[in-house]
Amino acid sequence: MLVLKITNAPEVVAAKIGRFLEALTPDSLDEKTVEDVIIKELISNLTAEGLKGEVAAVRGLELKDASLEVGDGLHVRRHETF
Repeated sequence: MLVLKITNAPEVVAAKIGRFLEALTPDSLDEKTVEDVIIKELISNLTAEGLKGEVAAVRGLELKDASLEVGDGLHVRRHETF
């Protein structure tokens, strides 16, 4: 299992759509947008390599240093099988 944490979603969105528009969008929307694009590209690349599996965007799970912390509101926001 792999865990990927995106830490600069607002900056990526700002670079793509501009600082003014990024300032109008909430950070949670930025994170969801970046996660959805990454999931789409990840599935495309892994499928091209012949790999099969599942990928999910999960809320309530935190990667802190070398530990994984589970919060009270743990839920899967998006799940894809490839």
